[in-house]
Amino acid sequence: MKDFLPLHGTDHIEFYVGNAKQAAHYYKTAFGFQGIAYAGPETGVKDRTSYVLRQQKMTFVFTSALKPEHEITRHVSKHGDGVKAIALLVENAYEAWKETTIREAESFLPPAYLTDTHGKLGMSGIKLYGDTVHYFIERQHYKGVFMPGYQSWTSEYNPPATGLLYVDHCVANVGWNQMNKWVKFYEDVMGFKNILSFDDSDISTEYSALMSKVMSSGNGYVKFPINEPAEGKKKSQVEEYLEFWGGEGVQHVAMATKDIVSTVQDLMTRGVEFLKVPSSYYETLEERVGKIDEDIEPLKELGILVDRDDEGYLLQLFSKPVQDRPTLFFEIIQRKGAQSFGKGNFKALFEAIEREQEKRGNL
Repeated sequence: MKDFLPLHGTDHIEFYVGNAKQAAHYYKTAFGFQGIAYAGPETGVKDRTSYVLRQQKMTFVFTSALKPEHEITRHVSKHGDGVKAIALLVENAYEAWKETTIREAESFLPPAYLTDTHGKLGMSGIKLYGDTVHYFIERQHYKGVFMPGYQSWTSEYNPPATGLLYVDHCVANVGWNQMNKWVKFYEDVMGFKNILSFDDSDISTEYSALMSKVMSSGNGYVKFPINEPAEGKKKSQVEEYLEFWGGEGVQHVAMATKDIVSTVQDLMTRGVEFLKVPSSYYETLEERVGKIDEDIEPLKELGILVDRDDEGYLLQLFSKPVQDRPTLFFEIIQRKGAQSFGKGNFKALFEAIEREQEKRGNL
């Protein structure tokens, strides 16, 4: 079948935050992003400020409102800092909007073409779970630094990069019995396929459980796992997220690297905090995943997890939440052939998350 929504990857991720200037400084300092563009009163945008940061193929935008009654202010008041928009790169922003809205997606942004001296950029958008949206970005006729309305932004403070390359996947947390609704949305509205499914027998601990399905675009460039809670003795991580986020939203963003040991060591020296699994996890590591290229001792020291599928193996590590609310966090992932998502690590990972929940009094 013809792919009616060909996607060329993630164009950018926009975060609504309480203080965009400070958020930009944090992501430069902690994760090694570089400032590239800015929009605000100085560029003719009177109601908000946006700072655009980039590392390799990843572009993050941090946006804050300038007035207390603004919709972004209300969004941050309800949810805290986190992901508002996952922007996808398309050939034609109008066609992407038309193909999804005729399949009953709710429009968020009707197609618009923005122009300046650097060319023309197309943009449209549809609504997703909770207050999250997808933008469709068409930029083959635009040569500017980011998009019209932005100016170049650099500073004398430019910490070196940390080896992060691109967005591997973004994970959504949705409410009770809502996973299949959003699986169907991605299938029917965007032409995605369900490539992996995990139920509560795959993802459970003594206390909590969840279910997850992984959705992939037709060409495999974009992947979105979707989680929902499952019955357990105590409150699951998804339930905690839904409570503190105030609804459904993006739980974490996975960022790829070619050298996870070096990247994680760098991130830790910059103050990024990660979940830790017991040292016993590494005692039987090679029995579970077979021979790997890496020395186990540095993996053990850093808490890096390993899993294998039919195509190879992967290494992954999850940060603690990057804001006071226990909501958004990041995954660092290195794929060495594997195309899966670390099923063999679920139990150890979730027990580590539960230990953090217990410290917060939310288990």
